[in-house]
Amino acid sequence: MRIVHYVNQFYAGLGGEAEAGIGPRVLEGTVGPGRLLSQLVGEEHEIVATLVCGDDYAASHTAVGEELVGMARAAGAELLVAGPAFGSGRYGLVCARLVAAAEAVGLPAVASMHPDNPGISEAGAAPVVAAGASSRQMRPTLQAVAGAIAKLATGAKLTVADGRVARVARVGQLVDQRAAARAVELVLRRLAGDREGTEIPVGGFDVVSPSAPVDKVASATVALVTEGALVPAGNPDRLESARATRWLRYPIEGVDSLASGVWESVDGGFATTAANADPNRIVPLDTVRRLEREGVIGRLYNELLVTVGNGTQVASARRFGVEWAAELRKAGVQAAILTAT
Repeated sequence: MRIVHYVNQFYAGLGGEAEAGIGPRVLEGTVGPGRLLSQLVGEEHEIVATLVCGDDYAASHTAVGEELVGMARAAGAELLVAGPAFGSGRYGLVCARLVAAAEAVGLPAVASMHPDNPGISEAGAAPVVAAGASSRQMRPTLQAVAGAIAKLATGAKLTVADGRVARVARVGQLVDQRAAARAVELVLRRLAGDREGTEIPVGGFDVVSPSAPVDKVASATVALVTEGALVPAGNPDRLESARATRWLRYPIEGVDSLASGVWESVDGGFATTAANADPNRIVPLDTVRRLEREGVIGRLYNELLVTVGNGTQVASARRFGVEWAAELRKAGVQAAILTAT
């Protein structure tokens, strides 16, 4: 099969966030992960071209999918492969929209992204093969994609056994009332004060009631905590860049500012260049020390509590919060400043 491969600007080697606004373009042959994919699919299939578009441009131009599909067909594509996008939201969204647009015009297509990727629902009926959580799983992910390509080349459909991400099935049922009558009935129930009734229950997040203000800030002990993955340079404790399973603590007693080259953010969810140039942008230690000297706060707690929020499961984040609260309460801390990216 003649394959056209889609990657974002980063995996095409055109740049990071600074180049996320570039428009769609076609590159000859294989680029980035396409080189490994080409080896894995062997001589039976050929990646004839690579489509590239910046994440920002592609995510904000909803019609770019149709444009990219047109480019793929002009390159002679018999199969369109998008990704892998791993856990990247914008990249995953574009990959999903692209394969959906290809399927709509009869061009076979497959995308690859992590099952938790928020863009996955945009793929429609097009198949999505599960990717690892991050690019560290590039080889096994592309091995799964290569297997999917081999099966699609035979005209067969992908299944869960092939790594296809399963979707929740919609089950139809007969009801007594038409949709319009049910909608009016639900509106009347809402007007009568019913806030819970629904035909389609959806998940949600807990509502966290804010604590009362600190009465005497000038005598309070204040802690700094962050989900910005700010750690000592080199990440000696190997904090994850996404989907954290733990949190860490670092002493900051006697430290007045977070120096570049001494501290760094390992968060995989944003471009860390500016943060690493001045880590106080992530955790404002320099400012809080000034407030401490001026007597605005009583004192700063002597440890920094750190985790990463990028893709972290709600259950894990809830556990971190409970553990942090217990830790700080035990240490006599009255307030905490939580910084996020």
